[in-house]
Amino acid sequence: MGHDKTPACRAVKAGATPTRACTRRAAHGSPYCRAHTITPGSGAGTDFEEWRAAALRTIAKHTPGGKHTPGGRKESPNGPGNAFDEDLVRMLLPGALPLYTLWWRVEVRGIENVPTAGPALIAANHSGMLPADGAMLKVAMLKEHGRNLWMLAADLAFRIPAFGEFVRAAGNARADHAEAVGLLRANELVGVFPEGYKGIGKGWSERYRLQRFGRGGFVRVGLETGAPIIPTAIVGAEEAYPMIGNLGSLAKRLRLPYFPITPTWPLLGPLGAIPLPSKWVIAFGEPVPTVDYGPEAAADARLVDEITRDVRARVQSLVYETLARRGGAFS
Repeated sequence: MGHDKTPACRAVKAGATPTRACTRRAAHGSPYCRAHTITPGSGAGTDFEEWRAAALRTIAKHTPGGKHTPGGRKESPNGPGNAFDEDLVRMLLPGALPLYTLWWRVEVRGIENVPTAGPALIAANHSGMLPADGAMLKVAMLKEHGRNLWMLAADLAFRIPAFGEFVRAAGNARADHAEAVGLLRANELVGVFPEGYKGIGKGWSERYRLQRFGRGGFVRVGLETGAPIIPTAIVGAEEAYPMIGNLGSLAKRLRLPYFPITPTWPLLGPLGAIPLPSKWVIAFGEPVPTVDYGPEAAADARLVDEITRDVRARVQSLVYETLARRGGAFS
Protein backbone atom coordinates (compact mmCIF):
# COMPACT_ATOMS: atom_id res chain seq x y z
CA MET A 1 0.00 0.00 0.00
CA GLY A 2 1.42 3.39 -1.00
CA HIS A 3 2.09 6.18 1.46
CA ASP A 4 -0.80 8.70 1.74
CA LYS A 5 0.65 12.03 0.60
CA THR A 6 -2.61 13.92 1.07
CA PRO A 7 -1.77 16.96 3.25
CA ALA A 8 -3.26 17.31 6.71
CA CYS A 9 -6.10 19.73 7.40
CA ARG A 10 -4.69 23.09 8.52
CA ALA A 11 -7.59 23.90 10.84
CA VAL A 12 -7.47 23.64 14.61
CA LYS A 13 -9.97 21.34 16.32
CA ALA A 14 -12.70 23.49 17.83
CA GLY A 15 -13.00 23.03 21.57
CA ALA A 16 -9.72 21.11 21.84
CA THR A 17 -7.87 21.71 25.12
CA PRO A 18 -4.96 21.91 24.80
CA THR A 19 -5.10 23.22 21.25
CA ARG A 20 -4.66 20.44 18.69
CA ALA A 21 -4.52 20.31 14.92
CA CYS A 22 -7.37 18.64 13.07
CA THR A 23 -6.50 15.00 12.46
CA ARG A 24 -8.39 14.65 9.17
CA ARG A 25 -6.83 14.86 5.73
CA ALA A 26 -7.41 17.94 3.59
CA ALA A 27 -10.04 17.74 0.87
CA HIS A 28 -8.86 17.86 -2.72
CA GLY A 29 -7.96 21.43 -3.70
CA SER A 30 -8.56 22.78 -0.18
CA PRO A 31 -6.28 23.48 2.79
CA TYR A 32 -8.94 21.98 5.07
CA CYS A 33 -10.89 18.76 5.46
CA ARG A 34 -14.52 18.72 4.34
CA ALA A 35 -15.73 19.55 7.85
CA HIS A 36 -13.72 22.80 7.85
CA THR A 37 -14.27 23.85 4.22
CA ILE A 38 -16.95 26.39 3.40
CA THR A 39 -19.75 25.43 1.02
CA PRO A 40 -21.34 27.92 -1.41
CA GLY A 41 -24.26 29.91 -0.04
CA SER A 42 -23.31 29.62 3.63
CA GLY A 43 -23.00 33.38 4.12
CA ALA A 44 -25.39 35.61 6.00
CA GLY A 45 -28.71 36.07 4.20
CA THR A 46 -30.71 39.27 3.77
CA ASP A 47 -34.21 37.90 4.36
CA PHE A 48 -36.47 40.82 5.31
CA GLU A 49 -38.37 38.99 8.05
CA GLU A 50 -35.12 37.87 9.69
CA TRP A 51 -33.78 41.42 9.48
CA ARG A 52 -37.01 42.86 10.91
CA ALA A 53 -36.97 40.45 13.86
CA ALA A 54 -33.31 41.26 14.57
CA ALA A 55 -34.02 45.00 14.35
CA LEU A 56 -36.91 44.76 16.79
CA ARG A 57 -34.82 42.80 19.27
CA THR A 58 -31.98 45.29 18.94
CA ILE A 59 -34.26 48.26 19.57
CA ALA A 60 -35.77 46.54 22.61
CA LYS A 61 -32.35 45.80 24.07
CA HIS A 62 -30.82 49.23 23.49
CA THR A 63 -33.77 51.55 24.14
CA PRO A 64 -33.97 52.84 27.73
CA GLY A 65 -37.02 51.29 29.34
CA GLY A 66 -37.59 49.05 26.34
CA LYS A 67 -38.79 45.51 26.82
CA HIS A 68 -35.96 43.00 26.52
CA THR A 69 -36.45 40.29 23.93
CA PRO A 70 -34.28 37.19 24.50
CA GLY A 71 -31.79 36.07 21.87
CA GLY A 72 -28.91 37.47 19.92
CA ARG A 73 -26.81 38.88 22.75
CA LYS A 74 -24.06 37.03 24.55
CA GLU A 75 -20.95 37.70 26.55
CA SER A 76 -17.94 37.96 24.30
CA PRO A 77 -15.08 35.51 24.94
CA ASN A 78 -12.64 38.37 25.63
CA GLY A 79 -13.96 39.34 29.02
CA PRO A 80 -17.09 39.98 31.07
CA GLY A 81 -19.19 42.96 30.13
CA ASN A 82 -17.98 43.04 26.52
CA ALA A 83 -21.31 41.87 25.14
CA PHE A 84 -21.45 40.97 21.45
CA ASP A 85 -24.88 41.67 19.99
CA GLU A 86 -25.49 39.42 16.98
CA ASP A 87 -28.85 41.10 16.36
CA LEU A 88 -27.15 44.49 16.11
CA VAL A 89 -24.79 43.11 13.46
CA ARG A 90 -27.72 41.60 11.51
CA MET A 91 -29.54 44.93 11.67
CA LEU A 92 -26.54 46.96 10.47
CA LEU A 93 -25.45 44.61 7.67
CA PRO A 94 -28.02 45.74 5.05
CA GLY A 95 -26.95 49.33 5.63
CA ALA A 96 -23.36 48.48 4.66
CA LEU A 97 -24.28 46.37 1.64
CA PRO A 98 -24.85 49.31 -0.78
CA LEU A 99 -21.23 50.39 -0.21
CA TYR A 100 -20.08 46.80 -0.51
CA THR A 101 -22.06 45.73 -3.59
CA LEU A 102 -22.83 48.94 -5.49
CA TRP A 103 -20.29 51.64 -4.64
CA TRP A 104 -17.11 49.60 -4.27
CA ARG A 105 -18.36 46.45 -6.04
CA VAL A 106 -16.32 44.24 -3.71
CA GLU A 107 -15.13 40.96 -5.20
CA VAL A 108 -13.99 38.23 -2.81
CA ARG A 109 -11.47 35.55 -3.71
CA GLY A 110 -10.13 32.61 -1.73
CA ILE A 111 -12.90 32.57 0.87
CA GLU A 112 -12.42 28.79 1.06
CA ASN A 113 -9.13 29.52 2.86
CA VAL A 114 -11.09 30.60 5.97
CA PRO A 115 -12.14 27.61 8.13
CA THR A 116 -15.78 27.03 9.00
CA ALA A 117 -14.91 26.25 12.63
CA GLY A 118 -12.07 26.84 15.05
CA PRO A 119 -9.80 29.86 15.49
CA ALA A 120 -7.97 31.74 12.76
CA LEU A 121 -6.10 35.03 12.42
CA ILE A 122 -6.87 37.12 9.34
CA ALA A 123 -3.76 39.29 8.74
CA ALA A 124 -4.38 41.98 6.11
CA ASN A 125 -2.76 45.07 4.64
CA HIS A 126 -4.13 48.39 5.91
CA SER A 127 -4.78 51.51 3.83
CA GLY A 128 -7.21 54.21 2.83
CA MET A 129 -6.99 56.98 5.46
CA LEU A 130 -10.19 55.80 7.22
CA PRO A 131 -10.73 52.21 8.45
CA ALA A 132 -13.26 51.41 5.73
CA ASP A 133 -11.13 48.41 4.77
CA GLY A 134 -11.82 46.87 8.18
CA ALA A 135 -15.56 47.39 7.76
CA MET A 136 -15.60 45.85 4.28
CA LEU A 137 -13.46 42.92 5.46
CA LYS A 138 -16.01 42.26 8.20
CA VAL A 139 -18.93 42.54 5.76
CA ALA A 140 -17.18 40.19 3.33
CA MET A 141 -16.78 37.57 6.05
CA LEU A 142 -20.41 37.84 7.14
CA LYS A 143 -21.86 37.89 3.62
CA GLU A 144 -19.64 35.38 1.84
CA HIS A 145 -18.77 33.07 4.73
CA GLY A 146 -21.24 33.51 7.58
CA ARG A 147 -18.86 33.91 10.54
CA ASN A 148 -18.30 37.09 12.50
CA LEU A 149 -14.78 38.49 12.22
CA TRP A 150 -13.62 40.16 15.43
CA MET A 151 -11.65 43.13 14.13
CA LEU A 152 -8.98 44.38 16.52
CA ALA A 153 -9.42 48.16 16.83
CA ALA A 154 -6.96 50.72 18.17
CA ASP A 155 -7.48 52.43 21.52
CA LEU A 156 -8.57 55.60 19.70
CA ALA A 157 -11.90 53.94 18.82
CA PHE A 158 -12.57 53.19 22.49
CA ARG A 159 -11.69 56.68 23.76
CA ILE A 160 -14.77 58.15 22.10
CA PRO A 161 -17.67 58.17 24.61
CA ALA A 162 -20.37 55.57 23.82
CA PHE A 163 -18.67 54.69 20.51
CA GLY A 164 -16.41 52.16 22.19
CA GLU A 165 -19.42 50.28 23.57
CA PHE A 166 -20.97 50.26 20.10
CA VAL A 167 -17.74 48.91 18.57
CA ARG A 168 -17.69 46.04 21.05
CA ALA A 169 -21.39 45.27 20.63
CA ALA A 170 -20.81 45.01 16.88
CA GLY A 171 -18.34 42.17 17.44
CA ASN A 172 -14.98 43.95 17.56
CA ALA A 173 -12.30 44.08 20.24
CA ARG A 174 -9.44 46.25 21.48
CA ALA A 175 -6.06 45.53 19.91
CA ASP A 176 -4.75 43.91 23.08
CA HIS A 177 -2.75 40.69 23.43
CA ALA A 178 -4.93 39.20 26.16
CA GLU A 179 -8.17 40.01 24.35
CA ALA A 180 -6.93 38.49 21.09
CA VAL A 181 -5.76 35.33 22.86
CA GLY A 182 -9.10 35.04 24.66
CA LEU A 183 -11.04 35.28 21.42
CA LEU A 184 -8.94 32.69 19.63
CA ARG A 185 -9.10 30.27 22.56
CA ALA A 186 -12.87 30.61 22.26
CA ASN A 187 -12.53 29.45 18.61
CA GLU A 188 -13.34 32.84 17.07
CA LEU A 189 -12.03 34.51 13.92
CA VAL A 190 -9.84 37.55 14.62
CA GLY A 191 -8.87 40.22 12.08
CA VAL A 192 -5.64 42.18 12.48
CA PHE A 193 -3.85 44.90 10.50
CA PRO A 194 -0.18 44.41 11.48
CA GLU A 195 0.86 47.72 9.84
CA GLY A 196 -1.32 49.68 12.26
CA TYR A 197 -1.54 53.45 11.71
CA LYS A 198 1.56 53.32 9.52
CA GLY A 199 -0.49 51.48 6.90
CA ILE A 200 -3.70 53.45 6.99
CA GLY A 201 -1.86 56.79 7.03
CA LYS A 202 0.68 56.20 4.27
CA GLY A 203 0.77 58.64 1.36
CA TRP A 204 -0.20 58.12 -2.26
CA SER A 205 3.40 57.54 -3.38
CA GLU A 206 3.58 54.53 -1.01
CA ARG A 207 0.28 52.96 -2.05
CA TYR A 208 0.14 49.18 -1.89
CA ARG A 209 3.62 49.02 -0.37
CA LEU A 210 3.36 47.36 3.01
CA GLN A 211 4.85 49.10 6.01
CA ARG A 212 6.64 47.29 8.84
CA PHE A 213 4.59 44.60 10.59
CA GLY A 214 5.34 45.86 14.09
CA ARG A 215 7.11 43.46 16.45
CA GLY A 216 5.19 40.35 15.51
CA GLY A 217 2.59 40.51 18.27
CA PHE A 218 -0.02 38.85 16.06
CA VAL A 219 2.37 35.95 15.40
CA ARG A 220 2.88 35.43 19.14
CA VAL A 221 -0.90 35.31 19.54
CA GLY A 222 -1.12 32.74 16.75
CA LEU A 223 1.61 30.58 18.29
CA GLU A 224 0.09 30.74 21.79
CA THR A 225 -3.30 29.57 20.53
CA GLY A 226 -2.30 27.42 17.55
CA ALA A 227 -4.52 29.49 15.27
CA PRO A 228 -3.58 29.46 11.58
CA ILE A 229 -2.64 32.84 10.11
CA ILE A 230 -4.40 33.71 6.85
CA PRO A 231 -2.56 36.31 4.71
CA THR A 232 -5.15 38.65 3.19
CA ALA A 233 -4.97 41.36 0.54
CA ILE A 234 -7.37 44.30 0.29
CA VAL A 235 -7.12 46.24 -2.97
CA GLY A 236 -9.21 49.36 -3.64
CA ALA A 237 -9.04 51.32 -0.39
CA GLU A 238 -6.01 53.30 -1.58
CA GLU A 239 -8.01 54.86 -4.43
CA ALA A 240 -11.15 55.38 -2.31
CA TYR A 241 -9.29 57.91 -0.15
CA PRO A 242 -6.08 58.93 -1.98
CA MET A 243 -3.93 60.63 0.66
CA ILE A 244 -1.68 63.24 -0.94
CA GLY A 245 -0.56 65.06 2.19
CA ASN A 246 -0.48 65.07 5.98
CA LEU A 247 -0.68 68.06 8.32
CA GLY A 248 1.48 66.58 11.07
CA SER A 249 1.45 69.62 13.36
CA LEU A 250 -2.35 69.78 13.33
CA ALA A 251 -2.61 66.04 13.89
CA LYS A 252 -0.35 66.33 16.95
CA ARG A 253 -2.47 69.15 18.35
CA LEU A 254 -5.65 67.08 17.88
CA ARG A 255 -3.96 63.94 19.28
CA LEU A 256 -4.51 62.09 16.01
CA PRO A 257 -2.04 59.76 14.27
CA TYR A 258 -2.27 61.96 11.14
CA PHE A 259 -4.39 64.69 9.56
CA PRO A 260 -4.90 63.72 5.90
CA ILE A 261 -5.18 65.83 2.80
CA THR A 262 -6.88 64.32 -0.24
CA PRO A 263 -7.91 65.86 -3.59
CA THR A 264 -11.32 66.63 -2.02
CA TRP A 265 -10.57 66.98 1.72
CA PRO A 266 -10.59 69.47 3.41
CA LEU A 267 -11.14 71.55 0.24
CA LEU A 268 -14.79 70.46 -0.18
CA GLY A 269 -15.60 70.29 3.53
CA PRO A 270 -17.96 67.45 4.52
CA LEU A 271 -18.40 66.47 0.86
CA GLY A 272 -14.69 65.71 0.76
CA ALA A 273 -15.27 62.81 3.15
CA ILE A 274 -17.28 60.93 0.51
CA PRO A 275 -15.07 58.08 -0.76
CA LEU A 276 -14.37 57.60 -4.45
CA PRO A 277 -16.10 54.60 -6.14
CA SER A 278 -12.99 52.50 -6.65
CA LYS A 279 -13.16 48.80 -7.51
CA TRP A 280 -12.31 46.59 -4.50
CA VAL A 281 -11.00 43.03 -4.32
CA ILE A 282 -10.45 41.12 -1.08
CA ALA A 283 -8.30 37.99 -1.46
CA PHE A 284 -7.65 35.38 1.23
CA GLY A 285 -4.44 33.43 0.84
CA GLU A 286 -3.36 29.95 1.93
CA PRO A 287 -3.34 29.60 5.73
CA VAL A 288 0.00 29.48 7.53
CA PRO A 289 -0.27 26.77 10.26
CA THR A 290 1.17 27.47 13.73
CA VAL A 291 -0.21 24.68 15.92
CA ASP A 292 2.73 22.31 15.38
CA TYR A 293 5.19 24.76 16.98
CA GLY A 294 3.47 24.61 20.36
CA PRO A 295 2.57 27.58 22.59
CA GLU A 296 6.07 27.79 24.08
CA ALA A 297 7.34 28.89 20.64
CA ALA A 298 5.77 32.32 21.28
CA ALA A 299 8.82 33.11 23.44
CA ASP A 300 11.25 32.36 20.58
CA ALA A 301 12.02 35.85 19.24
CA ARG A 302 13.88 34.52 16.21
CA LEU A 303 11.01 32.25 15.18
CA VAL A 304 8.45 35.04 15.72
CA ASP A 305 10.49 37.36 13.52
CA GLU A 306 10.87 34.68 10.85
CA ILE A 307 7.13 33.96 10.69
CA THR A 308 6.32 37.68 10.77
CA ARG A 309 8.56 38.32 7.76
CA ASP A 310 7.10 35.31 5.97
CA VAL A 311 3.49 36.46 6.51
CA ARG A 312 4.38 40.02 5.46
CA ALA A 313 5.99 38.73 2.26
CA ARG A 314 2.91 36.59 1.54
CA VAL A 315 0.54 39.53 2.05
CA GLN A 316 2.67 41.81 -0.13
CA SER A 317 2.84 39.21 -2.90
CA LEU A 318 -0.92 38.67 -2.69
CA VAL A 319 -1.51 42.44 -2.84
CA TYR A 320 0.54 42.78 -6.03
CA GLU A 321 -1.08 39.70 -7.57
CA THR A 322 -4.59 40.95 -6.73
CA LEU A 323 -3.76 44.45 -7.95
CA ALA A 324 -2.61 43.11 -11.32
CA ARG A 325 -5.72 40.95 -11.74
CA ARG A 326 -8.12 43.70 -10.71
CA GLY A 327 -7.46 45.89 -13.75
CA GLY A 328 -8.61 49.50 -13.71
CA ALA A 329 -9.08 51.20 -10.35
CA PHE A 330 -12.56 52.47 -11.26
CA SER A 331 -13.69 49.92 -13.87
